[in-house]
Amino acid sequence: MGARIDSLALIESSLWQQLQQAAQQREHDWRTMVLATVHDDEAQARSVVLREVDAAARELVFFTDARSAKVAQMRQRPAGTLLCWSPSLSWQLRLRVQLEVQTAGLRVSSRWARLKLTPAAQDYLSPLPPGSPLTEAGAPERASREHFAVVTAKVRSVDWLELHADGHRRAHFGADGAQWLQP
Repeated sequence: MGARIDSLALIESSLWQQLQQAAQQREHDWRTMVLATVHDDEAQARSVVLREVDAAARELVFFTDARSAKVAQMRQRPAGTLLCWSPSLSWQLRLRVQLEVQTAGLRVSSRWARLKLTPAAQDYLSPLPPGSPLTEAGAPERASREHFAVVTAKVRSVDWLELHADGHRRAHFGADGAQWLQP
């Protein structure tokens, strides 16, 4: 384990730097996060791939199929939590977020223009919604990009937890500033 950061300001800066790296590096521990939402008073959780980070705006971006259950859940209740763990840092983040789904406009079309040239585009080209039963294994016919959606997660607060042999530490970063918490 490396040297520990003792300043709340440096911890917050470092966690945003790590998030930016996660959006750019496929092998980063935080590239795949767990998104939790609520549907009918029941928690729903699934993995999402971090695509972009705007630290200044405190926003994270990921893509999804507009027909997925999570989109309906986000539109009904746009609050959620993103969870990520890094074994290499021994850091866990719980990010409380406000979610916005977009299926049209420049934000969507510009991202689709880049994504459509990659294998990941196949995820959004199925004529069937996610979770639909298939009569046989394999990919169904391709459809248009009309199901591609961009989700922006505006970070309202971050709960940071460090697990360390010399003692665990926890801090909260939010609109009211930063403070240490009992782990």
